[in-house]
Amino acid sequence: MAKICLCLTGKTLERNMEILEKYRKYVDIAELRVDCLDPNERLLIRRFPEQARLPVILTIRRDVDGGHFTGGEGARVRLLSQGLAFAEADRRRNFAYVDIEEDLNVPSLEEAARTFGTRIIRSYHNFNGVDDNIAERLRNLNRVGDELAKIAVMPKSSEDVLRVVRAAKETADVSKILLCMGHFGTFTRILAERMGSQISYTSALNESDIPSAAPGQLDPQDLAELYRFRKITNQTRIFGVVGYPLKVTGSPRFFNTIFDLENTDAVYVPFPSDSIDAFMKLTGELGVSGVSVTVPYKEEILSHLDSVSDEVASIGACNTISRGPQGWLGINTDTMGFSDSLLEFTRRKNLKGRRVTVIGAGGVARAVAAELFRLGARALILNRTMSRARDLAVPYKFMWGTLDNRGIELMEKHSDIIIQTTPAGTEGNEDRDPLEIYSFSGREAVMDLVYQPEITPFLERARAAGCPILNGYDMLIRQARYQYTQFLKKEFPPQLVSRVKF
Repeated sequence: MAKICLCLTGKTLERNMEILEKYRKYVDIAELRVDCLDPNERLLIRRFPEQARLPVILTIRRDVDGGHFTGGEGARVRLLSQGLAFAEADRRRNFAYVDIEEDLNVPSLEEAARTFGTRIIRSYHNFNGVDDNIAERLRNLNRVGDELAKIAVMPKSSEDVLRVVRAAKETADVSKILLCMGHFGTFTRILAERMGSQISYTSALNESDIPSAAPGQLDPQDLAELYRFRKITNQTRIFGVVGYPLKVTGSPRFFNTIFDLENTDAVYVPFPSDSIDAFMKLTGELGVSGVSVTVPYKEEILSHLDSVSDEVASIGACNTISRGPQGWLGINTDTMGFSDSLLEFTRRKNLKGRRVTVIGAGGVARAVAAELFRLGARALILNRTMSRARDLAVPYKFMWGTLDNRGIELMEKHSDIIIQTTPAGTEGNEDRDPLEIYSFSGREAVMDLVYQPEITPFLERARAAGCPILNGYDMLIRQARYQYTQFLKKEFPPQLVSRVKF
């Protein structure tokens, strides 16, 4: 069973012990990063395993390998030797592991480690990409039967991640730690057991004075509780969300909370991906059961599906895929999630007689337009690109225009309800207001489908003008409940509505 390791990167042993005590119940192993200690503290490391009262990895990482040790190799070897220089019969007072890079060959050090019951982790780090021969490197690192081979690489693309996952399967017989650093590799830390990786490294991310040991590490509490790391087995069903850059998503918290409350053997993980082609290959390698599809893949995903619902075929956008006997099925839960939310917001049973402006013409806007048509609204589609606005509007006999003065003129007859569907206001676009040249009268009902932040610049202006406003959180919850039904083939339990959130 894969174990959770807390990387201790404090400047003093005392501070590291404070961090360990705070997170002790979430972790199985600690890694003492001696290279992060103040120089005078490094001389005191031999007593740390006894104080820690759990298995500890001794690591002195060089700066070229992402660490902070800048001294010569001779000094580093002496420090490693001092850390291993216990002769007591009680091995609990010794380091359980020592991390030695593949190019450090000191037979006496290795012999000392084995003498004192310390297991060797033979490691290789690449912060500049992913090597072509990962599987071969793992086998070469596994020099002696009781050693652990460790490879940590920094993928630059989803294709890189795919190669690492395939290497994991090719080396199922190797005792190893294999992970992808950075944003692309988050799921490899969560699915360590599925990767055949014996240890997943974490950092105390909520401690301002404690730096993360490596890019992409999770907080130990999140890994243990949110993702229920210790319950993940080869039988655990995998669900997730795919998008790019996917820096903000509340879906894992929503679904994993439900899985925990229901004791469902499943996990929901983020899959940031810059290629939907590579991602779909990855789902095959990992055996993924279902996926929430978000920006920018709601349209591009269609060519990878074996079948789609009539609704998806009609609107040309999909936000939910599930694997069945006949392959991948695509549906769209944005539609019902949106209409349920909008009708409650406006306190109406339909939108007959209502004139609506939709900002944007992407995948979400497709679902919005379809529902507005179904509910009887007359609508205007405004988008930066005229052709995309026209293509979305024409099938429903809606009007269209661009986000310019002419578009604002058209809004005069389509301003009962205004719906913003673009990413404006989210991370990376925090200050963007896609409708900044429009002056709210205070009579418009305004809905922004962004949910983080709670109030975008667009909604703030509408609220200041006296408009009733609604962000995208309510729609998000509603469409997620429909996704739950598609993933697990059962209705969302009403009693859980108040207990889960994004």
